[in-house]
Amino acid sequence: MFQEGIKEKVTSEEVKNLFGGKRKLFLESYGCAMNFSDSEIIASILAKEGFETTSTTDDADVIFLNTCAIRDGAEQRIWDRLKSFRQAKRKNPDLIVGVLGCMAERLKTKLLEQEKLVDIVAGPDSYRDLPNLLSRVDSGQKAVNVLLSREETYADISPVRLSTNGVSAFISITRGCDNMCSFCVVPFTRGRERSRNPESIVNEARELFENGYREVTLLGQNVDSYLWHPDTNTAWFTKH
Repeated sequence: MFQEGIKEKVTSEEVKNLFGGKRKLFLESYGCAMNFSDSEIIASILAKEGFETTSTTDDADVIFLNTCAIRDGAEQRIWDRLKSFRQAKRKNPDLIVGVLGCMAERLKTKLLEQEKLVDIVAGPDSYRDLPNLLSRVDSGQKAVNVLLSREETYADISPVRLSTNGVSAFISITRGCDNMCSFCVVPFTRGRERSRNPESIVNEARELFENGYREVTLLGQNVDSYLWHPDTNTAWFTKH
């Protein structure tokens, strides 16, 4: 029986000790620009726990695939990629493989039923819980958290810029979708629509500028539906 989410919290030091001090994270992203942006949030969350990103699976202690579920072809590529890790897991029984993002949300049970293939399944709104999920796997169990949120925007997290040219960057301003189109799974894999506090968006853009970036792309499942109620942050609107 798999537990969806973990109530226990672990300290950063406990997470740092999970892998004998190596703490190498390999992140591979599929699908839309939002997934690539989410991978930068994941890298930031785990960097605070002592993890370093690596560009190769050979020296990785943790492999995360940040997935897409829009087309069957995308999901098939991910299944093939997971199967390719079987040999690596045989050589290194401590290697942790996780499926994150939309495919994780859509196929949670099926993914965890794959013996010795997937250890962690985490949906788009549960990345803050990754340190706890890793701790659970270290204790010998598989771990899953696919709870969707009506509030999570990761607005307070400064993303680690991965594979960047140092000029262009993404800023996520909305998450989820309320349209419920018959041909689209996004409302079911990414949840209901919510927007970030404008102050956090401006602060992230300013931080990018100060670090040499000169072009930003605003991201969201529905960027033109961005909506922030001024009465929830009157002080900021008065100042700006």
